Amino acid sequence: MALSRIVMRLARNPGTEFAGGDDHRGYALTAPLTPDGHLDEAAYGKARDACTVRRFAPDEDPVDGRLARKGQRWFFDYDEDDVADDEPVHRLGQHRFAVGEYVTVTDEDGRPLTYKVVEVQPAG
Repeated sequence: MALSRIVMRLARNPGTEFAGGDDHRGYALTAPLTPDGHLDEAAYGKARDACTVRRFAPDEDPVDGRLARKGQRWFFDYDEDDVADDEPVHRLGQHRFAVGEYVTVTDEDGRPLTYKVVEVQPAG
């Protein structure tokens, strides 16, 4: 089972302070993907500990966490003991991780923000 490194950067989000997007804000995710670019749920079950996420922004230190799943709900978890820090990812299991695709992540303030996949390559 191979893991992929996926980089998503903040896309244009009209009506927010990020109306023009921000290439310096985003996420780097390590996860198993199917050949068509979707999360590989079976492989995730075997590689859960290796599925990580790093949130980055120019005005804060990077924050490391993990890709987590409860039932059909996927989210980014930065502290296993604190559910308040979880960042839900809208329909993550249905997203295709390919360059140019878009993913919506609900930030720590509860705002859904859109990110663009800008890189997908083998993790190594």
